Amino acid sequence: MYLTTEKKEEIFKTYGKSANDSGSAEGQIALFTHRISHLTEHLKKNRKDYSTQRALIVMVGKRRRLLDYLKNNYIERYRKIIKELKLRK
Repeated sequence: MYLTTEKKEEIFKTYGKSANDSGSAEGQIALFTHRISHLTEHLKKNRKDYSTQRALIVMVGKRRRLLDYLKNNYIERYRKIIKELKLRK
């Protein structure tokens, strides 16, 4: 499996408040970003995998809604996570 418990804890520790803080918006955005990059690589090799393609689109939408939430309520946290994950050009 590409996403082990240790990898999740590392992501939450880096971007969240602690290794067990899976509820923070920053931790969830970082986890979605990791999963999105993995699915993108998968789809480059398997172009006709439409179920994965749909899952990717749903995941991008969830990440977008979390980013919108941060942008509307906590602009500094939004700017910080955008900069750390390099989500903008």
